[in-house]
Amino acid sequence: MLETPHVALGAAIAMKIGNPYLAIPLALSSHFLLEKIPHWNPHLNTEMKKYGHLTNKTKLIIAVDTTLALGLGIFIAFKALPDSSLSLLVIASSFAAIVPDLLESPYFIFGVKNKYIQKWIALQKKIQIDATPFWGILTQIIVLTSTLYWIFIS
Repeated sequence: MLETPHVALGAAIAMKIGNPYLAIPLALSSHFLLEKIPHWNPHLNTEMKKYGHLTNKTKLIIAVDTTLALGLGIFIAFKALPDSSLSLLVIASSFAAIVPDLLESPYFIFGVKNKYIQKWIALQKKIQIDATPFWGILTQIIVLTSTLYWIFIS
């Protein structure tokens, strides 16, 4: 799944729970829950095996998604103000929700070939459920929309 839905759900958990001892572990756990929802994202493993690096199109998708995720996390954190503790919790939970993917970044971005990172990537790939681009993007839009509704309307 792209990072933006992960960040949104991590932020939502923080906003609704408010307790860092519950929110941060739940945000981290939410990453694995979202991986079980059929979704689409660039096939980083395939590109690394085929080309030895990520394509420019994939790098662009990652850059746009990362920018959206960062912007959304900061926006939600600002909405939590003037409660600075909640605002910081939103940022921490948003970060926790993407940590599993961040652990893979040395391999995909810098080409670091480490047996622990490669085992982690294999585990993530094993639990992830892929979908075609149309359905896989649609499911992410539904997750994102539902999460934003949960934060701001319910």
